Amino acid sequence: MRKVHHIVLLMVGLAALLSACSSTKYVPEGEYLLNSVKVKTEGDYDDVNTASLRNYVRQNPNRRWFSLFKLPLATYSLSGRDTTRWVNRTLRSMGEAPVIFDSAKAAVTCVDLQQELRNEGFLNAQVSMEQQVSGRKVNLVYRLKPGEPYFIHTIRHEIADDSIARILADAGSKSLLAEGMKFDVSLLDAERKRITGILTDKGYYRFHKEYIAYQADTAASSRLIDLTLRLGLMHRNDQPDTLHTRYWMRHIRYASGDPQDERIHLRRHVLHECTHLSSGEPYRSTGLQNTYNHFGRLQAVKYTNILMQQVPDADSLDCDILLLANKPSTISFQPEGTNTAGDLGAAASLTYQNRNLFRGSEVLSIELRGAYEAIRGLEGYSNQDFVEYSAETRLQFPRLIAPFFSQPLRRRVNATSELSLLYDLQDRPEFHRRLLSAAWRYKWNFPGSNSRYQLDLLDLNYVFMPWISDTFRREYLDNDNTRNAILRYNYEDLFITKIGFGYSFTRGNLALKTNIETSGNLLQMGSKLFGAEKNSRGYYRVFNIAFAQYVKGDIDVSKTLQIDPANQLVFHLGFGIAYPYGNSSVLPFEKRYFSGGANSVRGWSVRSLGPGKYKEKDGRINFINQTGDMKLDLNVEYRTRLFWKFSGAAFVDAGNIWTLREYAEQPGGQFRFEDLPSQLAVGYGLGLRLNFDYFILRFDLGMKAVNPASEEGDEHYPILHPKFSRDNAFHFAVGLPF
Repeated sequence: MRKVHHIVLLMVGLAALLSACSSTKYVPEGEYLLNSVKVKTEGDYDDVNTASLRNYVRQNPNRRWFSLFKLPLATYSLSGRDTTRWVNRTLRSMGEAPVIFDSAKAAVTCVDLQQELRNEGFLNAQVSMEQQVSGRKVNLVYRLKPGEPYFIHTIRHEIADDSIARILADAGSKSLLAEGMKFDVSLLDAERKRITGILTDKGYYRFHKEYIAYQADTAASSRLIDLTLRLGLMHRNDQPDTLHTRYWMRHIRYASGDPQDERIHLRRHVLHECTHLSSGEPYRSTGLQNTYNHFGRLQAVKYTNILMQQVPDADSLDCDILLLANKPSTISFQPEGTNTAGDLGAAASLTYQNRNLFRGSEVLSIELRGAYEAIRGLEGYSNQDFVEYSAETRLQFPRLIAPFFSQPLRRRVNATSELSLLYDLQDRPEFHRRLLSAAWRYKWNFPGSNSRYQLDLLDLNYVFMPWISDTFRREYLDNDNTRNAILRYNYEDLFITKIGFGYSFTRGNLALKTNIETSGNLLQMGSKLFGAEKNSRGYYRVFNIAFAQYVKGDIDVSKTLQIDPANQLVFHLGFGIAYPYGNSSVLPFEKRYFSGGANSVRGWSVRSLGPGKYKEKDGRINFINQTGDMKLDLNVEYRTRLFWKFSGAAFVDAGNIWTLREYAEQPGGQFRFEDLPSQLAVGYGLGLRLNFDYFILRFDLGMKAVNPASEEGDEHYPILHPKFSRDNAFHFAVGLPF
C-alpha cells in the first residue's frame, strides 16, 4: 500500500476514533443520547414515502459527516467544562451539543406520522415507537402500519352561488379529484386552491379557500368514500350571508415610493406594459402577481408596493402602484489573481452600469479589463510577458425588441433583449491576438414556468492575428515535420457567424441545460450562389477572411438526492458534440472541448486529459492538441455539511474528450465505440467548501484512478499503484462544479 493509501486510512481511522470517543460525556445522568432514528413500514407499500415522512420527526440525532461519523458531536465532547477558557468555547462553537432524547417529542411524532398517513388515505393507520437502549444511548424506530387505503367512490358539488357555479363550469380546467382515485387530503386542499385561483382571477377579490369545505361519508365495512364539495356564501360581520361580490378595476395610478423624489423615472409606455390590470375589467389575481413580477424585473426599480382599495358602497377597486427607484448608475472595481500552468499574474476590471438609460429600465454596462501574467521558461522568445486588455459594452432591454412578436406575447412573457460589443487584445511572446465580437440575443421565460430560453439571433466574431513571432511560425506553423493542421488553422484570421438556441429547466432537485448552435451556413450558400472563389487552402472567404462552418450541441443534467438535511448525493451528466463541415475541416479553438479541471474530471489539471488515449509530447502546445470535438463527463458527488460555513465532499469523476475526425497530430484521439470503455478516464477525491451564501469557495483534491493515456503498467490503473506526486491535481474554484 502506497503512501496515499496510508494517509486515507489514517484519516478514516481518526474520524472513527473521534466519533466513538466520549459521545455521552455531556449527557445528563438518567438521560439518553438520541443515537439514531429510523422510519420503517411494516409490509410493502409502494405509495408510502418514508423519506418524506421523516419530515414529521420532531427530534433527529446529531449530524453525521458523510452519513458515517458524528464528528460535530465528537468535537463538542472534546471541550472541557470550564467555558471561561477560549479553547473550550471554540470547540463547542465548532461542534454540536448532544441531542438528548425527549419522550414528549417522540410521542408527538407518532401522532403526526399517524395523521399524515391518514391524510394520504390510510384512514386506519397506526404508528408505534420502539426504543432500543444501549448504555446511555437510545435508537428509535417508528413503525408504520398503514393498513388498506380508502378510495373516492362518488363526488358531488354543492355551490350556493349560481354565478360562481357557471364560472367553474365554463373554466375548462380539469379537477384534481376523480372518482376511483385514492383519498388524499393534500389533493383535496390543492383542489380548494385551484378553485380559489379561478375565482380570484375572475374578479372575486375577497374570496378565499376557507369558503370551500368537504364532507366525506363512508359506508360500513367499506373503504369507499362519498365526497361532497361545498362552496358556501360570503360571511359578513353581524349580517346575513350573501352572494360573493365580483369586483371591477376603476382607477390605476402610479406614484413614487420615495418621499424625497416624487418623480417616476420611467416612461408612461413602460408603466402600462408592466401593468397587467386594466380599468373597466374584473380584478385578476394573476394580473396582480404578473404586475409585481414585471416591475420586479426592472433594474431601475428597487421596490414595488401595490395597494388595492375598495370604493365605498361599490363593487370597484382602485389600484395604487408605488415604485421606489434604484440608484441610476454604479461603478465597481474587481481585482483577481490568475495562475496559468504555474505562471502567476493579476487582473482587474472596472465596470460602469446605468440602470435606466432611456427611462425604460434599459441597462447599459461598460467593462474595462486588464490582465498581466509573468511568463517563464519560453526559450527562443523575447522576454515579453502576457498582457491582455478588453472593453465590453452591453445594452439590455427588459422586453422583446423584435417585429415578429405579438403585443399579447410581449406582455405575457418575461424577456430580455441584449446587444453586446467586445474588443479583446492579447499580446504573448509567441503571438498577438485580437478579437472583435458583436451579438444580438433574446432571453425569456413564462411566468410560473420552470423553463428558460435563449436565442442568439446573431453572434459575429472576428479573430485576427496581427503578429506571430518568427520562432513560433518556424517551429509550429511552417515546419513540415510538425504538420499540425489544428494548430495552423487556429493561428489564421477567422470569421465566425453563430446562430444558437438554448433551453434550461429546473424543478426541485433536477436541473437540465441544453444548447445547439451553428455557424457559416448562410455564408456558404451565398458563396456558392454568387460563385465566390476559394483560397489556396480550399476555403471560401468574406472580406478576404475564411469563415468557420460547424454545428454544435450540448446537454447538461444534474440530479440531487437529499439523504437528510446535512447530506446529499448529486449525479451529473455532461455531453457535447461538434462537427466541422463545408468550409471547415477543424473546429475553431474557442468551440473545441477540453477535459480535466475543476468542473470536469478532477483527477487531471485543466486541459490535460485526452483526446482519447492521446499523450502529450510537447508541453508548450498541449493546450491546442489536447482538445476535441466531443466530450463526456460523468460525476457522482457526496456532499455533507460540516460546521460553521464549511462543507465537505467526496467525488468520483469519469470522462474524456475525442475527435470525430482522425488528425495525424492527435494519435489515438478519434472516437470509436469499441474503444470507449478503455478510454474513459476515472478520478476520485475529496473537497472542502466555504459557503458565504452569496458565493462558495471550493477546494478539490483529485486523484487519478484510471488513466487512458497510459495503456500498460502501473500508470494505467493508478488507483492500484498510487503515487501522489504523479496522480494528484488540486483545484480552486468559485461555485459548485454542477
